[in-house]
Amino acid sequence: SSTTYWALVGVASVMGVLMTIPIGGADMPVVISLLNSYSGLAAAATGFVLSNNMLIIAGSLVGASGIILTRIMCKAMNRSLANVLFGGVGAVAVSKTSADAVYAGKVKASSAEEVAMLLETAARVIFVPGYGMAVSQAQHAVRSLANLLESRGTEVLYAVHPVAGRMPGHMNVLLAEADVPYDELKDMDEVNPMFAQTDVSIVIGANDVVNPVARTDPNSPIAGMPILDVDKSKIVVVIKRSLSPGFAGIPNPLFAADNTLMLFGDGKKAVNDLIQALKE
Repeated sequence: SSTTYWALVGVASVMGVLMTIPIGGADMPVVISLLNSYSGLAAAATGFVLSNNMLIIAGSLVGASGIILTRIMCKAMNRSLANVLFGGVGAVAVSKTSADAVYAGKVKASSAEEVAMLLETAARVIFVPGYGMAVSQAQHAVRSLANLLESRGTEVLYAVHPVAGRMPGHMNVLLAEADVPYDELKDMDEVNPMFAQTDVSIVIGANDVVNPVARTDPNSPIAGMPILDVDKSKIVVVIKRSLSPGFAGIPNPLFAADNTLMLFGDGKKAVNDLIQALKE
C-alpha cells in the first residue's frame, strides 16, 4: 500500500541523514564511495524484482566496484570502514605533542623569489596536491607552472594520495580539468621511491597525507597510515595559508623539518607568484 511505501521512504531518508551527519569532512570520499556501492545493490535488487537481467548485471558491477574503491581508500588511511563510519579520527587526541613544541623556532617562511631560485636548478619537481589546492582552485596555475618548468627541461610529476581531497579521485579530476597529462600522475606506491631522487617537492594544501608522524609515532591517530614520503626529497616547499592542522587535528613535523620551506598564502596566488618570479 502507498502508506507502507511512504513510511519506508521516510525511514530510509532519516537513516541516510543520521548515518552520514557524524562523518567528518576528510572521510567523505569513503562514504560517497560506499553510497555508490549501495546504489548498485539497490539497482540489482530492483533487477530481481522486475526480472531484468541488465539491471542485475549493471547493479552488481556498480556495487562491486564501489566496495572495492571503499576498501582501497580505507587501506590508504589504515582504518577500518567501521572506524570511518562510527569512530572518527582525532576524536580522542592520543598524541600529547602541542603545536608549539613541534614548530617553535623551526619553521622557515620563504618567498616566491627564493623558491623560484631553487626551481631554476631542479632536475625533478614533484607536486603533491591536497584539499587546499581544491579550495583555492589552483590546479590551472599549477599546470602553468609545470609547463614553464618543463619548457626549461625539468621533469615534473604529480603525487596523488588515494584519500587526498574530499571525494573519490578528487585530485585526479581537478588535475585532469587542467589538462595534466595522465602519465605524469603517479600513485603512492609508484612515486614514493622517487622522492629520494627529487630536488624539490611542492606540497600544495596537503597535510595529513604527508605527515611523517604516521611512520614514527605509534600513538598518533594516523599511526601506520600509508603516506607520501615527501620528507625524503632534497627540498620540500609547503604552500599553505597557515600552520593549522589537517583533519586528524595534529601538528605536522614536516613543516618544521630542516629541508622544508613554508610559502604562506592562498594556493593559487602563491603558485602565480612563483610563475612570475621564475619568468623574471
